[in-house]
Amino acid sequence: MEDSANHSAKGIEGLIARESKRLLAFIRQAVAEEDAKDLLQDVLYQLSSNGTDSIEHASAWLYTVARNRITDLYRKRKPLSFSEIEKDQREDGDALYLADILPDIKSGPEEELLRKTIMETLEESIEDLPNEQREVFILHEFEGKSFKEISEESGVEVPTLISRKRYAVQKLRIRLKNLYTELITN
Repeated sequence: MEDSANHSAKGIEGLIARESKRLLAFIRQAVAEEDAKDLLQDVLYQLSSNGTDSIEHASAWLYTVARNRITDLYRKRKPLSFSEIEKDQREDGDALYLADILPDIKSGPEEELLRKTIMETLEESIEDLPNEQREVFILHEFEGKSFKEISEESGVEVPTLISRKRYAVQKLRIRLKNLYTELITN
């Protein structure tokens, strides 16, 4: 019995040594780096818990479990709207939000000009996004459509849409941070 357990442990170690780099690369294609390593650990833990004795095609099993974990991760995450996402950190350590740089609507002419400048920069930034990123950003943020609705209309998978929006938000963050820096220094 001990000999069988030792043989199974060596089989798991060999499988992990052979597949872990490729499996991590596979997971990285679908999720962010910090999530990829966590998902890999989850998959490998599940492998060590199950053992390889009951698994007919261990490599295929690993990729199936990884794909399921990726799907679970996307299901757990509630997509955030642009206004809810932290932009960057200010020098004082607090999160920078879009609302932080927009002047009060009831303000005077200077604030109105500032608001117009910000909105023009935001519009230009959205226009400069690649078409696929711009479309999903506008549909989700401005038209209030869910990723599922967008997916049904476009035929594009939900994880792909989430990724496109994430890239759009990252690009918009950079442009708005630059504007914020210009406004603060002037």
